[in-house]
Amino acid sequence: MILEVATLHIKKGLSAEFETSFQKAEKIISSMKGYISHQLKKCIEQDDRYILLVNWETLEDHEIGFRTSDAYQQWKALLHHFYEPFPTVEHYV
Repeated sequence: MILEVATLHIKKGLSAEFETSFQKAEKIISSMKGYISHQLKKCIEQDDRYILLVNWETLEDHEIGFRTSDAYQQWKALLHHFYEPFPTVEHYV
């Protein structure tokens, strides 16, 4: 199992809108091959910061299966305009 960890910095004042869009986007990611589970956690100290944790069966399920899919384009359209700067994504075993 692989854990994807992304720190998300949301543009100031857009957190509520981001959370609404994420509710739509999580249906996309949870339907992908190799997806196991995810959690979105809001930072206590900084209002516009979140951490996204996604468990995948393999690294390829995330990096190739998800990121090269049509579904990723939908994910991107829903969420990427909220980020500033773009998230750093790391993977852990």
